[in-house]
Amino acid sequence: MKKVTRRTAISMLCAAAVGMSALLTANVQASTNNYPDKSIRIVVPYPPGGGTDTIARMISHELATELGATVWVENKPGASGTIGNQSVARADPDGYTVLLGITALVQAPWLYKKLPYEVSDLKPVSQVALSSDVFVVKSDLPVNTMEEFIEHVKKNPGKYSYGSYGNGTSSHLHGEQFKVINGIDLMHIPYRGSGPEVTAMLSGELTSAFIDITAISPHLQSDKFKILGVTGAKRLTSLPDARTFNEMGMEGFNANGWFGFFVPAGTPGPVVNLLSDKIQKVMKMPKIHDRLTDMGLIPVGNSSAEYAKIVKEDLAEYGKVAKETGIRMD
Repeated sequence: MKKVTRRTAISMLCAAAVGMSALLTANVQASTNNYPDKSIRIVVPYPPGGGTDTIARMISHELATELGATVWVENKPGASGTIGNQSVARADPDGYTVLLGITALVQAPWLYKKLPYEVSDLKPVSQVALSSDVFVVKSDLPVNTMEEFIEHVKKNPGKYSYGSYGNGTSSHLHGEQFKVINGIDLMHIPYRGSGPEVTAMLSGELTSAFIDITAISPHLQSDKFKILGVTGAKRLTSLPDARTFNEMGMEGFNANGWFGFFVPAGTPGPVVNLLSDKIQKVMKMPKIHDRLTDMGLIPVGNSSAEYAKIVKEDLAEYGKVAKETGIRMD
């Protein structure tokens, strides 16, 4: 039997490694070329019937047609979205499990000491819509502008409150930031979602509130409240007279809330790009654009790289807000 030298053994191992690498590359390439060849699951980390769920189902129908595959929605609510987010972060990175995430994804790392996943465990695919919070006050308050409200609250410390659609949400962060910037005393009253918060505002239970535009849109003509401002970088087309906080000299409210698709990190680039391209195509459809606009949202539809840049910037921005306000949820 011929003796195998150390050099020969190393050469054989290298050849085997190269062969295995080539085989794996070929398998990935084959799966990418055939994608999609089975159904795609969109995970919504919130209950059925909410804004995230509505958007996911609206887009899934058109996306299925574009991809030539079944696209179905699974709701995995719990722990403020953490359960659904985690399930996608830990899924196989093959493009068949997709997350429709919201801004809470980049807020949670600053609010909770430990999460079962990192933001980097998820790969941005495409941002589909922007949202804003609307700041409203009771109609019987003797104020008509933000400046008058702030002055009134300062003259009556401990008397007034603000509502949010939940602890650790954008509305909670906005409320605490609003208090810090203006040096005012407002008691925080959290609700379990925008629906109950809107009901409380309409019933006169709340002095003021930061309410998501999708929830308040059906009530914009109500005489139960006054609109004093909106978050986000630009005024809303549905509320052209409502000033942004930045216009009123309050920095830190420019980041919009958003909805966007993610896949597990490690998903092949060609699969991510194909998904992104198809989602962008869906977002250009007039019926999708119009329906989102009717919900008070700003339709987007951007590339994976563009969305990744926004996620990175917003993650840093909310880190500053959390530090300034001292909000912690654990």
